[in-house]
Amino acid sequence: MAKTEKEKMLAGEIYHPDDDELHADAEECRAWLVRYNASLALAPRERRALLRERFGSVGEGAVVRPPFHCDYGANISLGTSAFLNFGCVILDVTYVTIGDRTQIGPGVQILTADHPRDASQREAGFEFAKAISIGSNVWIGGGALILPGVTVGDHAIIGAGSVVTRDVPDGATVVGNPARALANPPR
Repeated sequence: MAKTEKEKMLAGEIYHPDDDELHADAEECRAWLVRYNASLALAPRERRALLRERFGSVGEGAVVRPPFHCDYGANISLGTSAFLNFGCVILDVTYVTIGDRTQIGPGVQILTADHPRDASQREAGFEFAKAISIGSNVWIGGGALILPGVTVGDHAIIGAGSVVTRDVPDGATVVGNPARALANPPR
């Protein structure tokens, strides 16, 4: 049996986003985002209940400050006490995992969505995605970009404004565009 466009999307295969099931999922998420982004006055527990309506999983004590934007929501997993500050964007075309006690600054973008390098495939509207995994106790400074397929190890630090194009090892500090490891990170 042939895979649906959604199954291909989640598997990281080339898929076509002009699909009824994907449109319906995205529309449900847009309606949820309107409610979530109007929730700033709610208590954290009430906002967490809203997150649990949409996200794949939400750990106890997790916080996502509105405004927040995502494609589907269902492909996002937040660990215990994970924190996302104002204005974060997660393009969760496939899975995004954020570990326990990870702190993400304002305006961070976590982008699983990608496009074929072949111009004819792009012209035909095809896309693909690569999952992103962010470990536990990671700190990501404001305005950083995490690109498709990146794994960030536990206890890593990503400097503000950095563009992370490759995996970050456990405990590493990376800065810049493209992000590179600091030889002697400040403590």
